[in-house]
Amino acid sequence: MVRVALLTYRRPDDLADILPELAREADTARSAGWEVDILVVDNDPQASARPVVDAAGVGYVHEPQPGIATARNRALDESADCDVLVFIDDDERPVDGWLTLLLDSYRRYGCAVVGPVISRFDGEPDPWIIDGGFFTRRRMPTGTEVTVAATNNLLLDLDQVRRLGLRFDAEFGLSGGSDTVFTRQLVQRGGRMVWCDEAIVYDVVPAKRATRDWVLKRALRSGSCWSASSRHLARTPGERLRWLAADLGSGLARVAGGLVRLAAGVVARDRSLRAAGARNLARGSGLVAGVFGYRYFEYKRTGPTHG
Repeated sequence: MVRVALLTYRRPDDLADILPELAREADTARSAGWEVDILVVDNDPQASARPVVDAAGVGYVHEPQPGIATARNRALDESADCDVLVFIDDDERPVDGWLTLLLDSYRRYGCAVVGPVISRFDGEPDPWIIDGGFFTRRRMPTGTEVTVAATNNLLLDLDQVRRLGLRFDAEFGLSGGSDTVFTRQLVQRGGRMVWCDEAIVYDVVPAKRATRDWVLKRALRSGSCWSASSRHLARTPGERLRWLAADLGSGLARVAGGLVRLAAGVVARDRSLRAAGARNLARGSGLVAGVFGYRYFEYKRTGPTHG
């Protein structure tokens, strides 16, 4: 049994757009012999997604406890009778055949499968953001083993997850990074993940995220979460010291490189150098700050959290 889990929080328009596409993907996979269903996990305490999901005729559960890690764990809990769990975000759009491509790779390699995410912008982004590569993500040949992944395009082999005793850590629920910890831990405990380069999803970037302030904060958060995950996953004091020393060294190198690029960009009046330098500086600063315990809580909510 294959379950596609879609986590959502107050994005009714995105939800209405993606659910028909997921239904199409499920039908395609069923025609290839897979048993598939779709489950929406609504992390809004006020259950605002229910009318959209009911109209689409797919599965729905309400997880009122705030935090993306809690919602991810609810998807795991609701999939106790499944063999495969596929995560995708509500602001993404899969290519035709996306689910079948992931499942074919799962069948071939017998482990977790990670697919690429390509950003599409809702409006014309600031050229500085494009030049800095803030939304450029990795690509690699299908079958390449990977050691870390996000849940925005991830197939989990649930037999492997259960055997390794994996859960998403609520400590990272509001800062982000619970998927980083989860997948690093999967590999640390002897599991495997492979890349499927054809199973693309497109990430729809709204105008409010295509700003310099937002992308720099995201780069800072990404760096700090990586260092925090190293601290969290270390099994001995010696291992913790080695990992944090490596993160500190990497962070300082990125800060130095970022400053050099920024200076060169200013002198040469080169926007690409300035943007890339700012990205390296933010990511490196996050790595360094994370070594010393700093966390940026990107998903912290304001206002009432219970309805």
